[in-house]
Amino acid sequence: MRDALLRFLSIMAALVAGTLLLLILGELVRASWPALRSLPLGGWLLSGHWAPSEGEFGLGAMLAASLITSVLALAIAGPVGVFLGGWLHLSAPARVASPLRALQGVMAGVPSVVYGFWGLVTLVPLVNLWAPPGAVLITAVLVLALMILPLSVIVTDAALHQVPAPAMQAARALSLSRWGTFRKVMWPHVRGSVASGIVLQFGRALGETMAVLMVAGNVLQWPSSLTEPVRTITANIALEMGYASGLHLQVLFLSGLVLLVMVIFSMLLVRVGVRS
Repeated sequence: MRDALLRFLSIMAALVAGTLLLLILGELVRASWPALRSLPLGGWLLSGHWAPSEGEFGLGAMLAASLITSVLALAIAGPVGVFLGGWLHLSAPARVASPLRALQGVMAGVPSVVYGFWGLVTLVPLVNLWAPPGAVLITAVLVLALMILPLSVIVTDAALHQVPAPAMQAARALSLSRWGTFRKVMWPHVRGSVASGIVLQFGRALGETMAVLMVAGNVLQWPSSLTEPVRTITANIALEMGYASGLHLQVLFLSGLVLLVMVIFSMLLVRVGVRS
């Protein structure tokens, strides 16, 4: 009876989540449809010129900045998180692993604006010594990497706990090293879960607003260097949504639609890759 109830509640939760996603997607399409119809694809997707007062709505530079910061942050936090999660599960002493797991949980729940404030008062001055004015692309990358690192550790650690006991017993019987156990026995079981978790982290990094707005420099230009200030799409939405109207407002909704489609597409790619 309890199993049937749990199954029913799980199915209902999945249906509610899927329905909400479809409703959000539908509303973004509805609100941005006039802009999609009136603006040429290359005019808003590839152009980097954003000047609403002149009728120019190029999202290219901001889209590139969003992708670069998210991908680089994931390239840092993903492997480090998998390594730390594996270390916590296989090698860390219990007196060390327990408080570190608790710390990762706390760090994952810290509001993004706190990370942004820390980056503004601590990291920006440090980067300024090397690359003035300090509020540049690499600063945003480092702050995003710190934000998503705890989630990477938690997902990896939780996935490793789901490895079947017989598989671990077989590894011990074969006297495999810890690295051999992780690579040959544990990783094939958890790679799907870890990959899905990494995509979720990519979605969080791509959709992050306040932290990036505070440390990226907020300059509309193509990101040609890690030491140049940039503006991401999410920061642009946050800055201009309050006073936008007409076509300007429609393009801001279009910006959100582009981000959502990118996250959905990346999740589908991971699903296909894991199954293959």
